[in-house]
Amino acid sequence: FISLQGEGPFVGRPAVFVRLSRCIKPLCSWCDSAYAWEPGDMISVDDLLEQILGFKCSFIVLTGGEPFLQWSKGLRELEERLIQQGCTLQYETSGKVIIPQDTKGFVVCSPKYLENQWHFKEANHAVVDAYKFVVDDDFKVVDEFVRHRQIPASKVWLMGLGATRKSQLENVEHIWNYCVASGYNYSARLHTLAFDNKKGV
Repeated sequence: FISLQGEGPFVGRPAVFVRLSRCIKPLCSWCDSAYAWEPGDMISVDDLLEQILGFKCSFIVLTGGEPFLQWSKGLRELEERLIQQGCTLQYETSGKVIIPQDTKGFVVCSPKYLENQWHFKEANHAVVDAYKFVVDDDFKVVDEFVRHRQIPASKVWLMGLGATRKSQLENVEHIWNYCVASGYNYSARLHTLAFDNKKGV
């Protein structure tokens, strides 16, 4: 579907979203796209490419689930062909699986702190272009992740936990203030603020 990128480094930019199915455990109880955990519809690279290009938008966001689970099952070919068409690609990944070193997309990683530990493959740090964290009051855990890996604050975006407009608005002020104090970037979730929890917008 076509929309605006609602969060992270490219917030507000027109984009075509391609949501690939499946994720890996442990799963996030707060996930706003849990429907992507299960197998989706099979589609050929040719058909998918035709659909994407039909939107006449050159910025493509490949998300999930966990998109890199499908790297060897057509995603690598899709990336190559989209780039040949002059498209710019952004990936949204949890970092739970290895990110290919040769990907040509801009990689936004949203690491997950579940069961009292980070589920993040350390080799991915060399490939990630930006980090995006969903937070409530767990700033210290994020700070430790960032400090341990010597990630520049300029590469970090914080956004509020919650899949509804109300929950997003409740979290704005204290997250905003923490970003100011820490040098992090604040990211609203524009799609949620605009459309609440409606899908496909």
